[in-house]
Amino acid sequence: MPELPEVETVIRGMQSALQNRIIQTAIVKRHDLRRQIPADFTRRVKGKTVKNFQRRGKYILIRLSGDLTIIMHLGMSGRVTLDSQSHDGKHDHVVFITDDDKACVFTDPRRFGFVDLIHTADEKQYSSFRAMGPEPLSSQFTWRTLADAFRNKNSPVKTALLDQGNVAGLGNIYVCEALFYAGIDPRTPAGNLTAQQLRPLVTAIRKVLNEAIAAGGSSLKDYVRPDGGLGYFQHAWAVYGKAGQPCPACPGEEDCPGIQQIQQSGRSTFFCSEKQHFCEKSSISRDEA
Repeated sequence: MPELPEVETVIRGMQSALQNRIIQTAIVKRHDLRRQIPADFTRRVKGKTVKNFQRRGKYILIRLSGDLTIIMHLGMSGRVTLDSQSHDGKHDHVVFITDDDKACVFTDPRRFGFVDLIHTADEKQYSSFRAMGPEPLSSQFTWRTLADAFRNKNSPVKTALLDQGNVAGLGNIYVCEALFYAGIDPRTPAGNLTAQQLRPLVTAIRKVLNEAIAAGGSSLKDYVRPDGGLGYFQHAWAVYGKAGQPCPACPGEEDCPGIQQIQQSGRSTFFCSEKQHFCEKSSISRDEA
């Protein structure tokens, strides 16, 4: 599934091509995606100007004139392509044609993504956003907000970070990478973490996300950038997908078992047990400076 950096990359590509353009028409080839596309979608967006874009978690928000917002989610296999010469593919479900005769195509072979349309004023109350946690690249995301979210939680920190109610937009790849750089064992109960562990964790999350965005995300399976190019961050992974390989933080250390792979909540976790420490329940205050 495309994660926050991939979605951010898609938004930036769309923004450069579509902002301030007029939607001449929208062709909906099938309405029955993960959520039903409104029956009057084409009529309502036709002639509207694309004002701006925003990301919320893994969702794309396209704000239009007339107090309308298109909400798009890429699901497991969705992608957006621009300047498409052909949009007659079997899995091309929604096509936007702009006033410069360019096409923006939403393609999703598995149909786990969706396209919706709401009033812009209703964004905060949209069902997918109401319980969503803070954006990890925003000023609202701090070690203190993470401490509040993790308080008394016994679930593993890896699982807790994937919970969109705690932090918005984080996915499996980047959580594995962030925990590695923070030196935290992914099996550690989230409620065990103190300020001394949460501070570097927040820093590591931001570092990994920013570097991934700068690299255009990670290209896996169906993901490509809107211009058809590939992301390159997969070449910078420290642990993800590298089970059995030496740990990059423990070069030549005989006691290091290398990168290990375990299953957590049905997803693969990659980590180094030598570099990443299991945090026992501490008597140190979570609020300690």
